[in-house]
Amino acid sequence: NIPRFAASLRAMPELRALYFPDDESEQADGRPRSEADLAMRFAAKEAAAKALGVPPGLEHRDCILRADPDGRPWIEARGSVHDAASALGVRRWHVSMSQDGTVATAYVVADGPASLDAPEIP
Repeated sequence: NIPRFAASLRAMPELRALYFPDDESEQADGRPRSEADLAMRFAAKEAAAKALGVPPGLEHRDCILRADPDGRPWIEARGSVHDAASALGVRRWHVSMSQDGTVATAYVVADGPASLDAPEIP
């Protein structure tokens, strides 16, 4: 819910630094990202955490959403996210982010070896 997320950022400005490193909370030209864009990025960070099994100590700011020149999103994993992904053998991230009206959504797939404990499809 974008309005609820935006209200949280306004009520507790420290959340922005907790969730987003400086190089992610601003656009390439230095302007701050919109609250809707940050909500969408937060949804992707949550989806990435769930794809990793929400290991203890995972920090949202260690999952940075980037975009290639065509606008396709990808994850730059640092610190705790990098360590958790490496431990699971994650080799590639698949990311989809969207917003429609007041809702921001994201899907993340952590792609790696079959040993990720995912059930096999019969």
